Parts: sequence; C-alpha cells; structure tokens
Amino acid sequence: MRDELLYQIGLTLIEGIGDINAKALLAYCGSAEEVFKQKKSKLQKIPGIGETYAKSITQSKSVLTRAEEEIKFIQKYKIKPLFFTDGNYPTRLKFCSDSPVLMYYKGSANLNAERIVGVVGTRKPSEYGRNKTLEFLNGLRDSGILIISGLAYGVDVTAHKAALENNMETVGVLAHGLDRIYPQTHDKIAKRMLNQGGLLTDFMSGTNPDAVNFPKRNRIVAGLVDALVVIESKRTGGSLITATIASSYNKDVFAFPGRAGDELAEGCNALIKRNKAALIESAEDLLYAMQWEDKELKKSKTKQIPLQVNLSEQEKLIMNLLADKKTIHIDELCQICEFPVSKASALLLQLEFSNLVKSKPGKLYELL
Repeated sequence: MRDELLYQIGLTLIEGIGDINAKALLAYCGSAEEVFKQKKSKLQKIPGIGETYAKSITQSKSVLTRAEEEIKFIQKYKIKPLFFTDGNYPTRLKFCSDSPVLMYYKGSANLNAERIVGVVGTRKPSEYGRNKTLEFLNGLRDSGILIISGLAYGVDVTAHKAALENNMETVGVLAHGLDRIYPQTHDKIAKRMLNQGGLLTDFMSGTNPDAVNFPKRNRIVAGLVDALVVIESKRTGGSLITATIASSYNKDVFAFPGRAGDELAEGCNALIKRNKAALIESAEDLLYAMQWEDKELKKSKTKQIPLQVNLSEQEKLIMNLLADKKTIHIDELCQICEFPVSKASALLLQLEFSNLVKSKPGKLYELL
C-alpha cells in the first residue's frame, strides 16, 4: 500500500502531465507504478502524451524522493490520501474530466454524502450578504446537507461558521497544503471543522496559497457539489469562476439577487440574467428546486402504473440509457444526458412513480 501511494504521489509530481493526462496514463498502464515502469516508446503512443511527456516521465524517478517525504507527513498528521481509482474518492468528482487525480483529506464528513451544497461569494460582503448567508444556512439546518466552501474571508467563512452553529457538517477546500491554514485567522474554525466536517486539498504540504492555486481549488468546490449557491459577488472574481465551472459540470447553480446598481450584486444578477443561475431567495427555494423537500411526503404519494406510458423525449433518453447500462449513478447520467442534477432527479422521480425505475443506495438507479 505504501509503495502504491509512493507512485501515486509521484505521478502528480511529473512536470507537465496534469490531471487529465495522468488519468489517460492510468487507463493505459493500469496503475501509477506501471506508469513509471513503462518504456518511452510505449508511453509516447498514449493519446495526449507524445514524445516530450514520455521523456519527462522516464526521467522523473527523482520525484519519488519528494513523494516519500509527503508520505511521512501524511502518516504523521493522519491525513487520508484520495486517489482517483480508490473506492473512497468522491464519486461526484469522478465525472469531471479535470478533477484531481489525487487529493489529501482530513476530517470526519462523508465526501459522498447524499446531499452536498457549495456556498460561495465575495470576500467583503455587505451586511445584507452576511445576513442572507446566515438565514440561508439556518434554513438548511435539518436538511442533512453537507456544506462546501473555500474557507476564504467573507461569505465562505460565514457559511462555514453558520453550518457549525446549526450542527451541520462543512468541508473547506484549500488552495494550499494541509500544513497551514490561509488566512491564518481562520485557524480556530478550521480546527472545529475537523470534527464536524473536514479540510480537503489537492496540494501537497509546503504549497503556498499562490493566486494561481485558487481557480484550481474552485474546480473541486464545483465538482463536489450537487448545487452551488452564490451570495453576493462583483462582476468578476472567484465566485463567478466557480459558478462557470459548476455549470460546465452540469451542476445546478443558484444565486441570490441584489439591488440594481449595487456593485456586490452585479455578479449574481448577471448570472441570473444570462440564465447561468436560477434565482433563489431562501433555503426553501433551493430545497424545492433540488427536489429535496420532505422525503416522507414523496413516499406517501400513490404510485400508479399507467395503462399507456407516454414518456417525454428526456424520459426516453434516461430509459434508453438505463436499458444499456443496467445500473447508473446519477452523476454519470447527468454527464451523459447533459442534465443538471435537479432536472435528472425530477425525471427519475417521475419514472419511479410510474414504476419504471428503481432507486438504490448510493444514488444508483436501475430499470424495474
């Protein structure tokens, strides 16, 4: 296991490879260790690798020394490495092409929780923005939702604190290694989160919170969630980047509207105007849109078998996919059909009511 992890960390250290090419190498070679053992002539035939990257791989044995140091850090601080092919790797991220091939996690929250919501926004919120964040989290108190954010100033840390106060689990995605907390003033809340959520990063120890790391961090926030909520944002900034990435992953994006002409409302209003985010004003709006209302109410609805099933084109698409796949995870379905999670959930629920589809544990679905 230690040797396997050594090569997995080493794979992430090969210059120029990146997450997408690393996954291609894993697919063709079978394991991280085999990547290091392959000859240059075979490596350069792998799509996306070519002669330059093949040469870089065969001359990268020295990265294993740095990988050995990271393993010592992981063991000392009881950090969980999450490799792309491992069973404990977050399922939602597996369906994002540029998701990290390896992440480092410390905490207690289940990263495959049934419901996950990301909350992002400006680092300098107004009183309105802070109050909306608090109200929103208060409204999600009994929903069983895991809250994801970036532990940054402003909306991020307000969301984390509100989640903790409402006995909800919350995970902070970091733009640096787990050997530090940035900003340092959030150290106390980060420690609380370890027992009621966690901290997650794809950066090794010793990595500084450089500006270039934050967009990379944002893709993890976007990929981990079912829905992303933006609360106050200028026209440009990290929140808009995260929203754009989430939309490209077919995630549901929501935004709180603001007053016309207000600088801190420009980003959210623009997302809504351009149909890149749905307008919400409360936690209830989100729960309704995501089909996360009272489960007991849904169960109590009478299921009837129609004499003649008239399926919509979207329902037919799902049925054909299930006929081919037998069993499918909702995130894979969303990726193939290009549906947001809320749309797919509504369609699958309707098919369940029609006794055509059965839901299974772990967000899996199959034909009846």
